[in-house]
Amino acid sequence: MKFLATGVSVLALASAVQAADLGAVDEPIKLAVNEWTGQHVATQIAGEMLVAAGYKVEYVTAGYMNMWQAIADGEIHGAMEIWESNVSDQYHQLKDAGQVEELSDLGLDAKEGIAYPAHVAELCPGLPAWEALRDCAMNFATAETIPQGRLVDYPADWGTPGADRLGALELPYKAVPAGSEGALITEIRASTEKKSPLLITFWQPHWAMSAYDMKFVELPAGEAACYEDASWGPNPNATSDCDFLPARIFKAGWPGIKDKWPAAHEILVNYQLSTDAQQPMMGAIDVDGKAIEDVVSEWMAANEGAWKPVVDAAVN
Repeated sequence: MKFLATGVSVLALASAVQAADLGAVDEPIKLAVNEWTGQHVATQIAGEMLVAAGYKVEYVTAGYMNMWQAIADGEIHGAMEIWESNVSDQYHQLKDAGQVEELSDLGLDAKEGIAYPAHVAELCPGLPAWEALRDCAMNFATAETIPQGRLVDYPADWGTPGADRLGALELPYKAVPAGSEGALITEIRASTEKKSPLLITFWQPHWAMSAYDMKFVELPAGEAACYEDASWGPNPNATSDCDFLPARIFKAGWPGIKDKWPAAHEILVNYQLSTDAQQPMMGAIDVDGKAIEDVVSEWMAANEGAWKPVVDAAVN
């Protein structure tokens, strides 16, 4: 009986250690869902990894530019696809104050820029050079922008990066924010089908870049000095007169997650997603019409080697 009691004590101790490592498994970990399909994929995979570890997960719809206070307050616990080139000042303020924790890079090879479908080069000779946009602005004009050309910019919640760059370069364009990622795709599809002019702020990885043969305008190379020193670049009176900085994509979360859910914190820090993995899933959702849950489930079943070791290392 003494041996049995000792065995039970050891089992109880092991269980207690495991419970402490997992933390508050009865309380859901809330992950932010933003406004674009790639982010949905990145978030759903992270959520499924947490579920596999034994956690409950909730997905919370959140505006990309204004979710940071909710994360600082612990109302949302993680954001899985943050583009450093397009993040609000509030993020940096809360991060510097220790109220938001930067977790790690996600692993995507990314680029943002001013883009156009390949056929538009015929409507604006000189592309992809940015200077060509000055001479053919009227070719991009619409009833709401004439005499300026029209730039379809990101949805308002994502900021105004396209408008900022064309404005700093003193190009005669008016930026019109799209309503959503879906609206951006609709613009690209319509332009491709009708062979009509289109200038749009866009990014990769995204299935539309290859599906619609999208090209990036060659703006002056993006460097930190461009954003800090007005004398740098073509316009001596403005900053941001250059391309997007090379895009870094990372994850961030509520600082309390490492104490409340230690294993979850380790999983989210070590979670990586490649462009080659994400982009086909985006196409399956946006082009083929598959449900994101089904697409992610199929990918996880076929790619356990890509994610299961991360979960196992955190909980075993």
